[in-house]
This record gives sequence, structure tokens and C-alpha cells, in this order.
Amino acid sequence: MSFLTIRPRRLRRTAGLRKMVSETALSPNDLIYPLFVTHGTNLRRPVSTMPGVFQLSVDQAVLEAIEAHKLGIPALIIFGIPAVKDALGSENFSEQGIVQQTVRAIKDVLPELVLIVDLCMCEYTDHGHCGVIQDGEIDNDATLEILGKAAVTYARAGTDLIAPSGMMDGMVGAIRSALDTEGFNGVGILSYAIKYASAFYGPFREAAEGAPKFGDRKSHQMDPANRREALRELALDIQEGADIVMVKPALPYLDIIWQVRQACSLPVAAFNVSGEYALVKAAAANGWIDERLAVLELLTGIRRAGADLIITYHAKDAARWLAEA
Repeated sequence: MSFLTIRPRRLRRTAGLRKMVSETALSPNDLIYPLFVTHGTNLRRPVSTMPGVFQLSVDQAVLEAIEAHKLGIPALIIFGIPAVKDALGSENFSEQGIVQQTVRAIKDVLPELVLIVDLCMCEYTDHGHCGVIQDGEIDNDATLEILGKAAVTYARAGTDLIAPSGMMDGMVGAIRSALDTEGFNGVGILSYAIKYASAFYGPFREAAEGAPKFGDRKSHQMDPANRREALRELALDIQEGADIVMVKPALPYLDIIWQVRQACSLPVAAFNVSGEYALVKAAAANGWIDERLAVLELLTGIRRAGADLIITYHAKDAARWLAEA
């Protein structure tokens, strides 16, 4: 076998060689940790479908933020569970809303931590949909006005980035206009530019208490069969002023992440969503996979596809494992 002069295995022979030629790096700096916040004190309510994830009162959210910061995670994304829901999701744009309270509390302790607020109406409305309902359908333009009002209250509380997730047409432009009008031109927008109508959101709806009371979200979230439409959504959000763009979910849409990365020069985020997290947790709990190896592999895969940032419930565990490597 002396004719084999080209042997790719030479560069895989030792751990040092493999590390030296590794093409994709994963670090805690790439991770964004989600928090679910709710009213109360000293509250850590487990989410049954997402082991290790909790609904947190503000005081507990601050402790969680401190822990994430110590692990080297640079950013949190915050989802709110209101005290009362109504047709317009009024707590979403209240100065005393649960997310606004949380942002202020965390910034008081960790001003350097990047705080991102998910901006949608589904958790806040009594009907569970992502916008104002008129005659049984979402009124896109009436919803934009509410999103703008809410964005301003989040900015006033100290949020660094607003992350609109409802897939309303024109949402980025409306939020940018509202922020700039009120003097918050330094607050950025991380847009859920490409969000598919996915079966992988189920556990999140328990965590955020935001399941729709009727119908579905296919009138605004994208058809999983579509690829070209993603580029159209991307172009519109960039045109309207997005600072970072996101693909959600991550694992079934690695091809879309790659396509978005090739199509734009903005930072690209991907959301490793609740259903993806729950699948790994369930398999690990049954001893079917090695959780540590599986999580680091899937996060590396999302990075390799082109994501600069990954929102993931695995963030704290992954940061610990990366520190041990």
C-alpha cells in the first residue's frame, strides 16, 4: 500500500493535530441564553417539557443572569409572562411590565450584560395570537403600532436589542421608526427575519404560556417547504433597518442559515428552539445519547452552517463543557 501518498487521516491522528486544523470554533461568546420571567418572588417554576428550564421571578432572573455572565455568556434574551392577559396584550407596553422590571433589575447589577427582549404579542394576549385580532384575523398594521409602543418601553428600561418575532409585515421598520422618534437610535434590532411555522415550538408554548386559543400561525410564519421566500424576508428586514437577522428553528433549517450567511453581511443568529432542546434532553435521560457530546456537536453544526450567534437553552451547560475542553 505504499502508493497511498495522500492520507487525510494524518491530520486526525492526535488531539493536538485535530485541534490545530479545526475549521469551526464554538465558544461561550457565540451563545445567547433565554430566560422566562414572571411575577412573584423567589419563584423558580419548572417547565415540565424542558428539563432545566424555569419560569423565574425577577429576583431569580437576576441570579440566573449573574451565573450566565460568570460562565462567559455575553447575552440573554428575555420572554415575559404577564400577570393579566387581554385582547391587546397591554402588559407588553406597560412601563411596569414584567420584562421591563427584569431588564432594569439585571442592568442595575450587570450593566455590561447584553439584554435582548423578544417582542411579540402572543404571550400577552388572551387569544394567544401574535397580533391584534379583527374579524377573526390578525390586523397587521394595527399590530405594528403596538409593537412600536412596546419597543419604546423596553428601550427606556435599558434593553440593548429588540427582537421582534411575530413575522408581521413591516415590523422592523415600524419598530425602528418608533425607537428613533423617541430618541433611542442606539437600540438595535435583532429580527426574527426568517421564522418557520414549525412543529418544534411545542415546549416553548408551555414555558411562555402563549399557545393560540384558536387556529394556527401559518398566516404569518413561513411554510417549511420554502427556501426562496427566506431571501425575500431577509431583504425586507435589512431594508427596514435590522442590525442582526435570525433563522428559527435552527436544526431543520441549516441550509437556510447557510443561504442567509451567503446573502448578507449582517451578523446571523439562529434559534436552537425548545423542541430541539427537548428531544436531546429526552434522549439523554433515556441513555440513548451522550448529552455533552450531542449538544456540542449540534451547536458546532449550527455555527458551521453560518450562524454567528446561537440562542439556545443549552447555553449554560455548553459554556461549562467548553471551559473543560
